[in-house]
Amino acid sequence: MGSVKDVVVLREAGVSEPGVGRFIFSDRYSVFDWGEMPDHLLGKGKSLCIATAYFFEKLEDMGIKTHYLGVVEDGKVKRLKDLKEPQNVLEFKLLRVLRPKLVSGRYDYSIYRSERGNFLIPLEVIYRNSLPEGSSVFRRLKEGSLRLEDLGFKEMPEPGRILERPIVDFSTKLEATDRYLSWREAMDICALSEMELNDIKEITLAVDALITKEVERLGLFNEDGKVEFGFDEGRNLVLVDALGTLDECRFSYKGVPVSKEIARIYYRKTDWYKEVADAKSKDRVNWKSLVKVSPPKLPERLAKLISQVYMAYANELTGRDWFDVPPLREILKEIEGAFESYGEGA
Repeated sequence: MGSVKDVVVLREAGVSEPGVGRFIFSDRYSVFDWGEMPDHLLGKGKSLCIATAYFFEKLEDMGIKTHYLGVVEDGKVKRLKDLKEPQNVLEFKLLRVLRPKLVSGRYDYSIYRSERGNFLIPLEVIYRNSLPEGSSVFRRLKEGSLRLEDLGFKEMPEPGRILERPIVDFSTKLEATDRYLSWREAMDICALSEMELNDIKEITLAVDALITKEVERLGLFNEDGKVEFGFDEGRNLVLVDALGTLDECRFSYKGVPVSKEIARIYYRKTDWYKEVADAKSKDRVNWKSLVKVSPPKLPERLAKLISQVYMAYANELTGRDWFDVPPLREILKEIEGAFESYGEGA
């Protein structure tokens, strides 16, 4: 079980043959690596399943390999166009997950040097089309783990900076807390060739371009997002997990966030978040044990509005009314007003 979706294994993956698994997308949500938060977002699971299936089918039409097999309805695996109702179960080719060992407070990735294929690559690959307020880039520039020249800048960018060319960034996938990596570190820990790393970048940019084009129809700007990869049995790159959803991407509409960033904005003003940030600065592995305050629930109306954002996004992305909710732009207008009433800026 994950913090936002569960995995059911129908057939285990082997060294030379993929298995079969199913994601059960839930109404749970997570922010700041905490895990399950105290309330749920109605309709979120089904909307995530619909949105990621939509993009996987688009990518397959483009000739990009994915692990997607279809959406499960009435015990059958179907394409989106054949579904009668929105569903929250997606079937996929299952790859092995090879976990690095934690040795003396450091992660040992040596297992990847002896493996050829049929496994998850332990990276999250992030594309950035802008630097919105709240982007980790600003914190990393301030602490010195990222340099201005790495981004092609001569001076500190302002929040909201639109990038002339997307940036591709890497972080760890299987560690207790995500850790950003340089290109060289990403290549080394996963035992990737330079060509494989470049292919990951090119596919990521193709995914970014597709998502950007699709959400522009909805009046949204694709700020940034993440994708994940694996190797199939022939060591061919395969897109895995989920993509193009409001959990994997950060979209905005006229400056208003259209993602779980809405929840992050609210939580950044809480005592719980202050303890989380302080704990992570002290211990990046066991930080949760240092947090003594539990996260509060979202205000009831804000939770309902975020739920509606997820459902409206699935409706308008696919051009089909899966859920009975107002248009996305109406919901976002009310969210903007809600933040003003909380004394927040969206």
